[in-house]
Amino acid sequence: MSRDTEPRHILITGTTRGLGLEFTRQWLAKGAHVFALTRDPGAAKALAGLGRDHPKALSIQKCDVADDASVDAARRAIQKSWDRVDVLINNAGIYGQRDDDLDELDVDEIRRVLEVNTLGPLRVTRAFLPLLKKGRSPRVAHITSLMGSIADNGSGGSYGYRMSKAALNMVSRNLAHELKGAGIVSIALHPGWVRTDMGGPSGRLSVEESITGLIRTIDSVGPRESGGFFDYAGRPAPW
Repeated sequence: MSRDTEPRHILITGTTRGLGLEFTRQWLAKGAHVFALTRDPGAAKALAGLGRDHPKALSIQKCDVADDASVDAARRAIQKSWDRVDVLINNAGIYGQRDDDLDELDVDEIRRVLEVNTLGPLRVTRAFLPLLKKGRSPRVAHITSLMGSIADNGSGGSYGYRMSKAALNMVSRNLAHELKGAGIVSIALHPGWVRTDMGGPSGRLSVEESITGLIRTIDSVGPRESGGFFDYAGRPAPW
C-alpha cells in the first residue's frame, strides 16, 4: 500500500462525548485510523463502543491536556503505533463558571479554564509536532468558539471561556506562522451553537451537522487558509 492510499491518521482530544465523540465516529466511517484521547477512558462508554466496532482502526488513550506528564505519556504510547499524524484536532475544552460578573469571578476557575482551553492545545501540538511534520498534508484544527471573538461580543459575561477561546485563536494564528515552513496548516474552527452538554438543548445544530461541516472544512483548507478562523460551514468568522 502506497503512502497516498494508506488510511489517514487522525488524533483527537476530548473524545468522551459531544463533538469529540462525533469527530471520532465520522472519521472512522471515512476509513481513517483514529487515536482518541480522553481524560477518563473508564467513563467513555460510547467511545468504548466505537472501539469494539472498529478494533483495528480506533485506539483509545488516556490524556489530560492540562498535564504535561499525561500528554507526554500519550505521545509515547502513540509513537509505538504510528510514525505520523495527518490531522490533529484540539477539541478538549471546558466552559467553567457561567453567568459570572466581576464581583463573583472565581479567578482560580478562570486559570483552570485557560489551562485546558488555551494551554492544552498548545501543549498537545508541541508534543506531537514531530509526528505532524511527517504527516500527509498535515493540519491542526483548534475547536474554538465565536464567544472568543472580540468583534462578536455583544453581551459580555463568561469571562474565563471567552478569554480562553480568544487566546486560543491567537495560538492558532501564531502556529500558522511558525509551522508554515514545515507545511503544517493551523486553523481555528467555530462549530456553531450545537446541542451538546456544553451547548445545551436549545442549540441550532445537531452534533452530526456540525461535525460534517467541520470535517469538510478541515479537508478543504490549505496553506492559503492557514491562520484563519472559520465556522462549521467554512465561512470566515469575525476576530
